[in-house]
Amino acid sequence: MITLKKITKIYSTGDIQVAALRGVDLHIDRGEFVAITGPSGSGKSTMMNILGCLDRPTTGEYYLDGEDVSKASGNQLAEIRNRKIGFVFQGFNLLPRTTALENVELPMLYAGVPPKERRERAIHSLESVGLGDRIHHRPKELSGGQQQRVAIARALVTQPAIILADEPTGNLDTRSSIEVMAIFQKVHNEGNTVLIITHEPDIVQYTRRMIYFRDGKVEEDEMVKETKNAAADVQNMNAAI
Repeated sequence: MITLKKITKIYSTGDIQVAALRGVDLHIDRGEFVAITGPSGSGKSTMMNILGCLDRPTTGEYYLDGEDVSKASGNQLAEIRNRKIGFVFQGFNLLPRTTALENVELPMLYAGVPPKERRERAIHSLESVGLGDRIHHRPKELSGGQQQRVAIARALVTQPAIILADEPTGNLDTRSSIEVMAIFQKVHNEGNTVLIITHEPDIVQYTRRMIYFRDGKVEEDEMVKETKNAAADVQNMNAAI
């Protein structure tokens, strides 16, 4: 699914060069649920940009779903993002004046999906994240957790090869964070490949594999020993009220 070979990323400012990634080798299989973590400045955000085809490596090779994307042009990267990657961001990135349904329809509009099919798929995607009764609500009428669910539905609706989530719980309270992780666990259990970039150790515990970056390199790569069940944790929180 994802293979990185000797990936480097160097940023230049005048005469100064900063190596954000230093020869990263990595393989992620189809259907994995991975947390990419590490301290500020470790290279995890740069890695997200490369994995998401938002940027190209300085050197090295990146194969996504069997396709070498490391030397793709800007237009080719845009096409790959639209076809193969579903993004979920910390800030939700929803259009404020459009409904949840219209926000989820948007990537299919760019892909040229016919209106009737767009609507049906968007409704199904919103229902899958528990928002079937909120399809006509605008972002300001939804809680932060609900807005993030809309963002997840939007990421899923194109049936991408991978779901890439950048700090998806960063703007949420503890309860909403666990509810969102329950959705990601459900998405993973349905066979999807999910990558989450996070600095929160508690969030890592809801994934299956942890890749820890430091100083532009992979310092640790291991399976999470006991993955926590987010749905069960939500139920326990409800019972405690």
